[in-house]
Amino acid sequence: MSALSLPIIGAPVRSSLSLSSPTILFPPFSVRAKNLSSRFFICQASNGTNPTSETVFAVPTISVDNSEEDESTSFVIRARNRIGLLQVITRVFKVLGLRIDKATVEFEGDYFTKTFFVSDSHGNKIENLESIDRIKKALMDAIGGDDLTISTGPATRGIVVRKPGLLSSSLDRTAKAERMFELMDGFLKNDPVSLQKDILDHVEYTVARSRFSFDDFEAYQALSHCIRDRLIERWHDTQIHFKRKDPKRVYFLSLEYLMGRSLSNSIINLGIRDQCADALSQLGFEIEVLAEQEGDAALGNGGLARLSACQMDSLATMDFPAWGYGLRYQYGLFRQVILDGFQHEQPDYWLNFGNPWEIERVHVTYPVKFYGTVEEDISNGEKYKVWIPGEMVEAVAYDNPIPGYGTRNTITLRLWAAKPSNQHDMEAYNTGDYIDAVVTRQRAETISSILYPDDRSHQGKELRLKQQYFFVSASLQDIIRRFKDGHKDLNQFPDKVALQLNDTHPALAIPEVMRILVDEERLGWNKAFDITCKIFSFTTHTVLAEALEKIPVDLLESLLPRHLQIIYDINSYFMEELKRRIGLDYNRLSRMSIVEEGAVKSIRMANLSIFCSHTVNGVSRLHSELLQTRVFKDFYEMWPEKFQCKTNGVTQRRWIVVSNPSLCALISKWLGTESWIRDIDLLMGLREYAADISLHQEWQMVRKINKMRLAEYIEATSGLKVSLDAMFDVQIKRIHEYKRQLLNIIGIIHRYDCIKNMSKDDRKKVVPRICIIGGKAAPGYEMAKKIIKLCHAVAEKINNDSDIGDLLKLVFIPDYNVSVAEMIIPGADLSQHISTAGHEASGTGCMKFLMNGCLLLATADGSTVEIIEEIGEDNMFLFGAKVHEVATLREKGTTIKVPLQFARVVRMVRDGYFGFQDYFQSLCDTVEGSDDYYLLGADFESYLEAQAAADKAFVDQKKWTQMSILSTAGSGRFSSDRTIQDYAEQTWGIEPCRCPL
Repeated sequence: MSALSLPIIGAPVRSSLSLSSPTILFPPFSVRAKNLSSRFFICQASNGTNPTSETVFAVPTISVDNSEEDESTSFVIRARNRIGLLQVITRVFKVLGLRIDKATVEFEGDYFTKTFFVSDSHGNKIENLESIDRIKKALMDAIGGDDLTISTGPATRGIVVRKPGLLSSSLDRTAKAERMFELMDGFLKNDPVSLQKDILDHVEYTVARSRFSFDDFEAYQALSHCIRDRLIERWHDTQIHFKRKDPKRVYFLSLEYLMGRSLSNSIINLGIRDQCADALSQLGFEIEVLAEQEGDAALGNGGLARLSACQMDSLATMDFPAWGYGLRYQYGLFRQVILDGFQHEQPDYWLNFGNPWEIERVHVTYPVKFYGTVEEDISNGEKYKVWIPGEMVEAVAYDNPIPGYGTRNTITLRLWAAKPSNQHDMEAYNTGDYIDAVVTRQRAETISSILYPDDRSHQGKELRLKQQYFFVSASLQDIIRRFKDGHKDLNQFPDKVALQLNDTHPALAIPEVMRILVDEERLGWNKAFDITCKIFSFTTHTVLAEALEKIPVDLLESLLPRHLQIIYDINSYFMEELKRRIGLDYNRLSRMSIVEEGAVKSIRMANLSIFCSHTVNGVSRLHSELLQTRVFKDFYEMWPEKFQCKTNGVTQRRWIVVSNPSLCALISKWLGTESWIRDIDLLMGLREYAADISLHQEWQMVRKINKMRLAEYIEATSGLKVSLDAMFDVQIKRIHEYKRQLLNIIGIIHRYDCIKNMSKDDRKKVVPRICIIGGKAAPGYEMAKKIIKLCHAVAEKINNDSDIGDLLKLVFIPDYNVSVAEMIIPGADLSQHISTAGHEASGTGCMKFLMNGCLLLATADGSTVEIIEEIGEDNMFLFGAKVHEVATLREKGTTIKVPLQFARVVRMVRDGYFGFQDYFQSLCDTVEGSDDYYLLGADFESYLEAQAAADKAFVDQKKWTQMSILSTAGSGRFSSDRTIQDYAEQTWGIEPCRCPL
């Protein structure tokens, strides 16, 4: 007999037949455990010959015996040993309200037999047959009916083969199995004492510090590994459960993720925050201090990236079988440093101190090809294309577990890092060309180094395209490998796989799937295209047609020659279909073509994505209407059934439970339940208490606590002390002309000018304000950088004017990120979302403020339109031109009468009242006359009226507090849980696959 190679990682590997049976020990075969609550392992024989295709299943059995004379019913369960099974079975009995009087366990070769003597809640036998059937069904569902598959298919890439000889005999194997079962039949405990022991173990063995001397950062590292251990247990269980159930899965493809800090979110989703706090307190640490030690993983910029993170949280919480894919950038979004009011960019070395939340999968690597030529070959009388690459790199997987709240489900965010091909390395070293080997390594690693390479040069454009293809190539190889592990027929691919394109960045996945199906799997072109169109869905975040992504043909031809051929083939097919449907309307054919002719021949990635996806969606209702009537009007008229609306949402776990624990506790108290954390529609129950004075008092106290925290942060970062009695007026978002931070600053200058010219008596009537602005300008965006400088120049003047005092302060928060937002949002009284109507696709920032009871001052843009419907115009401050009015106002240009107050403020800036006269001239030019593209002057009077209304409401704290409560109560519609539910039902066709407790 051949000795089996068995990695001792978790529960022992068992075949479905006794080891004495010679039929099972043919070489070689692999065993995959598909159990709940066991560790994933792969067992493979050692000689490497090709296996047969036989598969054997071991099925647990449950029998019931009521013949004993005592008052118990015996349930006899025979199954294969695995970790945690005893705990699972006892939990089932407990949940069903049954008592276990006694239990016995016997080992029988590869199996155990567990006998449980059970009685009902009154201590009697269970004699009702229907009740017995229900109990048996519950037990079978919990322990799994097909818990072991012996698959003799070939080993796939990434499987590590252990050396033979670990288990030399059936007797040794049984003894080891029993010992392992005894040691590991259960999960890590979450009581404070167990947590303390695990933390100290990690201090000594992982961080390699003395458990008698370690600092806050080392304690954070140890705690993170302790929490990660618990995530890994759930993570393995989830993946094995998915494998056993084999549901249709969604794969979320996004080049950007703004995950924020993981520690607090993971502890809360695991439901062990209090236990961790107790454990740390006894060790002399505070959980809040340790949470601050973690840096932000800034692997994205703005709403699209934060949306991706929220959606991953909701996918896990709602038990959907999902994977996220992205890039593991070595340097995240730049660190913003302010010197003399000017923005400077520094690299974000977020990995300098390691990342305890990721698991490097050195055995999960895939080759990714670039450049080269395409040749034609003949096989079985048929011609096919062969891509001969000119360069190859390796994609290495880094997995990040994403835990759900109130569930064991923990899904995967897999990020790819680029490494050089080992083959090239060895060839270079063997020939003595060490410099070439080093250069090759650097060139490969550059692919996943920088989040946003400067694409103003050819090299920058090429690097960006390399990133996009590297990401989708590795992801698709991984997805197809996983599909092939359990399926042989590619016709089933659309039944098991849904691919979601988060904007056009991953759109190269479309020609890549076609290349794999046609060139590697040898499917016919029509069949391959049919499969491709059934698996892709496309979310666009673009509002303006001119902002849609295009790739120059010459660049694509050089870097990905085979993909350009496939895109041409798709476009040819597309044009022929269009001609059949609309005739020879050349203008329309030209507009819809995937290939754009012109001075620079380009590929329109949005057109490719729309044609090859079964569903296309905008991210708010207004945005979806703009797509249908303007941006993709031709496509909508051709395929209206493709277009959907999926209004974005944010996760209440991050934006209330983690960032605002005081409000979380208050909401739970008044609703009488914490169920709203998973079912956020329950927040509407707050409307019943919106006028309750007791709630008002508690609500105001929570808001004051959060304002104190924010005031301390402002003082720590800027040295400025602010009054808690003032209105905290916040605008935090990416700096861009269309987001109109400049309008906010002009309004602040006007307010300053008014206060400056008031009498002392009039100043007593002024509502004091702390104006807070934060955000980053793109490194090459000069006008946005000037807005940041103007903000600092105005702040310097206002904050040092003794006539103004505490009536007005202006603060710029540097290096704005997710963690800073978690500090600012709970402490804000008023939040400004003032983009020119028709320019914001969704705007998830306003949803975060809304959830936290902050009142909104906003234009009717993006998702604000739906917020108005949900909470009513009376509970927010609206201003500005509507979407349908914007074009008309732009046409009027210089004929628009600009308010005198606006002209006066612009003149103050032009004349150097705040210094830097020459520097700000070009900024002033953008808001005067026909150059005022974003309509700051046209909207200014309306803006001032909205600000006055906010002042008036703030004075009446009873009214303000009621509006605040109603804002939170109406925020449920804007949870990412609702967004994901809509995607699952209407786009992906997936169902929850909950991992049993």
